[in-house]
Amino acid sequence: MTSGAPERSNSPVSQVDPGPLAAAGGAVGSSGAPSGGQAGAADPAHAPGTLVLRVSAHAAEAASDEAQALLSPEERERAAAFVRQVDRDRYHVAHVALRRRLAALLDIDPAAVPFTRADCPVCGGPHGRPSVAGDPVHFSLSHAGDLVALAFAYAPVGVDVEEYPALSTVEQTAGALHRREQQEITARPEQERTAAFARCWTRKEAYLKGLGTGLGEDPSISYVSALETPASPDGWRLADLPVPDGYAAATAIRLTRTADGSTP
Repeated sequence: MTSGAPERSNSPVSQVDPGPLAAAGGAVGSSGAPSGGQAGAADPAHAPGTLVLRVSAHAAEAASDEAQALLSPEERERAAAFVRQVDRDRYHVAHVALRRRLAALLDIDPAAVPFTRADCPVCGGPHGRPSVAGDPVHFSLSHAGDLVALAFAYAPVGVDVEEYPALSTVEQTAGALHRREQQEITARPEQERTAAFARCWTRKEAYLKGLGTGLGEDPSISYVSALETPASPDGWRLADLPVPDGYAAATAIRLTRTADGSTP
């Protein structure tokens, strides 16, 4: 791999392995990776590389002196500010894994990954989504419960993972969704509503993260579906990720338009 920009490989990783917290390993599941030399076939311009990690399997390694040396002083300070150890563990695992995977893609030292902030698409201020300077590769990060999810692509990308909420949370929050999504959730038997809501919410969050707005955009505007198959907004591709029971996760990637204005 040459330095500067990452190579565009059509190589996904597909594994279930709680091994070392390495640049391309230690995954509950991973796929579609813009990486070098792994087995498989996918188009990283249209399907993001993903990595899903169990926090409990990697917390000790992520807290080691070697791993902590990869983080910036600001990252270490932010992690130390968490009151609960479980929150520090999630932060450590997520940010160490993020630096190691980006370093492998960019062929640089993990401690040298040049993080910055994109401009906010809502107000234009310099506090948009985290990014790598120059956008040689795009990434997104999410964590919930015992899982961390990462996504990488050569176009704007979002990922979200959530634990299934309580039914009372679904009843209180579903009204914020698109009207069709609300109808799809309430049409389900009561015991299926938490799963339907969770998959809808993760698709929505992944899409809004990819846009860079986050929940700065009203979640009732875009339709992503609460049914088994995601509905992709124009110019985007949404996909659900396989995750352990009790969780939902999804990715969203912006598609490149062809000369005639269509998307692949």
